[in-house]
Amino acid sequence: MSAPSALERGSPQRLVELGDYIVPITLRVVADLGVADHLTDGSRPVGELAEATGTDAPALERALRTLACKGVFTETEPGSFGLTPMAELLLTEHPVSFRGMLTLLPFDLAALIQLEYSVRTGKPAFEHVHGQSYWSYFAEHGTDGERFDRFMQSLTRLVLRSVAGRYPWAQLNTIVDVGGGNGTFLAGLLARHESIRGVLVDQPRVVAGAAVVLDAAGVADRCAVIAGDFFTAVPQDADGYVLKLILHDWSDEQALRILRVVRAAMRPDSRLLILDAVIPPGDAFDQAKVLDVQMLALTGGRERTQEDFEKLLDAAGLRLHEIVRTATLPILDVRVGER
Repeated sequence: MSAPSALERGSPQRLVELGDYIVPITLRVVADLGVADHLTDGSRPVGELAEATGTDAPALERALRTLACKGVFTETEPGSFGLTPMAELLLTEHPVSFRGMLTLLPFDLAALIQLEYSVRTGKPAFEHVHGQSYWSYFAEHGTDGERFDRFMQSLTRLVLRSVAGRYPWAQLNTIVDVGGGNGTFLAGLLARHESIRGVLVDQPRVVAGAAVVLDAAGVADRCAVIAGDFFTAVPQDADGYVLKLILHDWSDEQALRILRVVRAAMRPDSRLLILDAVIPPGDAFDQAKVLDVQMLALTGGRERTQEDFEKLLDAAGLRLHEIVRTATLPILDVRVGER
């Protein structure tokens, strides 16, 4: 028997799958179209799905057939498609819906296509492509900013479900959510713990939508909303401060500035809860390693190892007390420390 060829030893099919960008884009397009929502009563002919989603039937069939071969949807008979367990996660009303998280963000994609620029220079391709930073772009492109906000709201709901029961939030009477978007995360915490009062801090454009979110959660009377800049100041003397998916958007120098601002606001007994990915050592897959490249291309920020976090915290006069693992983001419990 002859030895396996170099091609056979190299797992070419797996490499091709890793290099594919058609399936990810197709998945996001179908998620945005809300196709799964039209299949809750069982499989349907593609013609009906096309009419319901305002699409071209032959084109939609080609897209669904591609996803079906990856286990997302199933072709129950020629030209008819139904849900699979993976496709159910695209349902808008699913308890852990991924539909909003899997939206297509063309402005991100345009930058990621130019990833080679970032790898060669170490600079964000987003600025190279769009001529401005990630955050200033949204200030001038309102529709894209709203699309990004919806994506973050969907992601935040998923994170909230995983972290709400993993930390003793009720020990904190007052929580400041620094860069907390439209308040989805903070509203969820306050709804679960009637003893907590909150303060939401973010840019004026972002917090403009907070009243609707807080009212819907029934917590508006326990949450102040402040339009501010976390590079300048945050409210003083709270029991807890939250930085959720904030530090990874920024370089070490900028992240340290944010941490020092928060440290200046903290009492000796205050806690800082950082919700960010932590890169583990070794070759094992971890989503943090993928997100790290995304941050390189989009914002110029980075994901960090535990050692990276400890160095930043030490420089800001803080110390890592413990890391609480969850199904999504770990919670870094940070306390005031000595320099």
